[in-house]
Amino acid sequence: MNETSPKIFPKNFFWGASTAAHQVEGGNYNDWSVWELAHAKEYAQTAHQRLGHLPNWTDIKEEAEDPNNYVSGRAVEHYKRYKEDFDIAKELNLNSFRFTIEWSRLEPKEGVWDLAEINHYKNYISELRKRDLEPFLNIWHYTVPTWFAEKGGFAKKKNISYFNRFVQKIADELIDDISYVLTLNEPNVYAAEAYLTGQRTPQKKNIIEFLKVYRHLWLAHRHAYHILKDKKPSIKVGIANQLANIQAKRPHNFLDELSTKVMRYFWNWLFINRIRNQQDFIGINYYFTNYFTGLLKNIDPRFPRSDLGLYMEPEGLYPLMLRTWTRFKKPIFITENGCADDTDQYRRWWIEESIVAMERAISEGVEVSGYLHWSLLDNFEWEYGFWPHFGLVSVDRKHNMQRTIRPSAKWFAHRIKEL
Repeated sequence: MNETSPKIFPKNFFWGASTAAHQVEGGNYNDWSVWELAHAKEYAQTAHQRLGHLPNWTDIKEEAEDPNNYVSGRAVEHYKRYKEDFDIAKELNLNSFRFTIEWSRLEPKEGVWDLAEINHYKNYISELRKRDLEPFLNIWHYTVPTWFAEKGGFAKKKNISYFNRFVQKIADELIDDISYVLTLNEPNVYAAEAYLTGQRTPQKKNIIEFLKVYRHLWLAHRHAYHILKDKKPSIKVGIANQLANIQAKRPHNFLDELSTKVMRYFWNWLFINRIRNQQDFIGINYYFTNYFTGLLKNIDPRFPRSDLGLYMEPEGLYPLMLRTWTRFKKPIFITENGCADDTDQYRRWWIEESIVAMERAISEGVEVSGYLHWSLLDNFEWEYGFWPHFGLVSVDRKHNMQRTIRPSAKWFAHRIKEL
């Protein structure tokens, strides 16, 4: 839409960015940090096999074949530089910020709470409030303490009680100045990649365990919802689920349409259906459109692709929001949305198309309440390491973690003022 278009976004709309503790803080000790050290050499040696097909392989080759790339280590030192990062967020005209409470910091040993870390997050929230940045507190974003992982993690139903205890601690100590909480980040991705495909720790390939973990996570959310509501009835609670714009490769073809319906249900809607009465809003993490043909065969267009090789269709956010709203009639937050783009070639286009998609949805009655871009900073991207760059702000890890606002982010900051 051009600058003369009528105002579509409400005055209280949240424009923000998302982060995750393990990806930005540095110095964490959890199941992921242990796994990284054990697999860094293997991932470096197999980099060409896994990533050689990417169009930017020659640009990332040196970093991707370096074992240090796969160890989060200092990450981008957000743990000690968060005030600086919040100042950058304000410079970008953002009014909200999503972050994670790192469980392994609060409870490094079973039943032992670290008061200094609790105070760190209290100060963290206070500094957000000082800058009029609405804090979106995310309780769990993939990582767990090593002692919890050793007990079997979310694969064992009895272990939900430990998560409940963690949530209770957050409710008791950290939500006084919080209005929005996300209990879980992408439970569908976690369950699938950790217990079905074996891409992530604990690298299981067992459909029974996958189904157990999936169920235990929705039970964990239900418990967390009630714990938070009992402590603070006014608080708004939801999850951030990874939703794909799943489409038929050949519209009206029976098998293509059938595959599309099956994938939409199991990937997008199954988890949300199970918690539909224990959520005040729906968080959507959107990165890609998938086209299905035949019997569950995924064939996406070959261009344009992000640095991670994902087909990019930012406008796919529009039909996804419509389908989500039609099914659940709950306020929608875009809790993650972005693209890996080291040269900043596509990011402005991606954000602009996402804004247009939200304008269209809002104009049709969809209650879209916020947009939290992934990510504020370049960070550690799990099994890929540091080379994928999603940040509005680049981070030079070789030169004192220097932060530099990208041109696309400057454009975004200006665009926010117009909306």
